[in-house]
Amino acid sequence: MQNADQGTSGNLDGQGLAIGIVQARFNAEITDKLAEACLAELAALGVQQRHVTHVTVPGALEIAVALKAMADSDDYDALIALGCIIRGETYHFELVANESGAGVTRVALDHQVAVANAILTVENEEQAWARVADKGRDAARVAVEMANLLDELS
Repeated sequence: MQNADQGTSGNLDGQGLAIGIVQARFNAEITDKLAEACLAELAALGVQQRHVTHVTVPGALEIAVALKAMADSDDYDALIALGCIIRGETYHFELVANESGAGVTRVALDHQVAVANAILTVENEEQAWARVADKGRDAARVAVEMANLLDELS
């Protein structure tokens, strides 16, 4: 096993990688900007547009089901979850935030596939807008790095 200083992590070369993106349509203005930042960063990392599959689902709770279908196909090196959950006045926020996060993690662990979770969980719309560009870019970078790392580890 390699030393952390010499390790295999940090490889952001997206050439040849196939990426699946699942985007929630709920809070679409925000999730569209997440997707825009994510897609731009994937292109900057060398992922070819023809190797990106981008689908939408109604909301954050449906993201894991679509991710699982993509993972089941074995056609993707990494997957990306894009969504935005804004706290409301009821317990629904906690339910959606917790269950969507657990579903995304389960897909990654059950399928041993890299899954970048960029489902924003915020108190208000202002917090979402403050994070949207960075989190979209981060999701792309995480997906590419983890796809490369998992390939190297296998």
